Amino acid sequence: MLFTLARSPQHCDFPLLIKLVAPEDALLLMQDGVLAALEGSQACELLFQHVQSVYVLSEDLAARGLVGQISHNITLIDYTGFVALTEKHAQQTAW
Repeated sequence: MLFTLARSPQHCDFPLLIKLVAPEDALLLMQDGVLAALEGSQACELLFQHVQSVYVLSEDLAARGLVGQISHNITLIDYTGFVALTEKHAQQTAW
């Protein structure tokens, strides 16, 4: 399953989302969800304790001026990569 997070981790039940993501699932951070990828943040630490495949939409990261401030363990993708993730994961859940 592909999980997408479009809200800030401070404005949703982020710990619950992380618990729902299974090892074979992927999590895409987009819109304000990219804030969860900030290096050293509590949300970022929680991500790496529980989620194996984390992606960030590079356009949303750039729009918020956060390029270079995210963890190096997170994969940057563009809209083409987003489409590839939706093709790989038949089911999607948006947060």
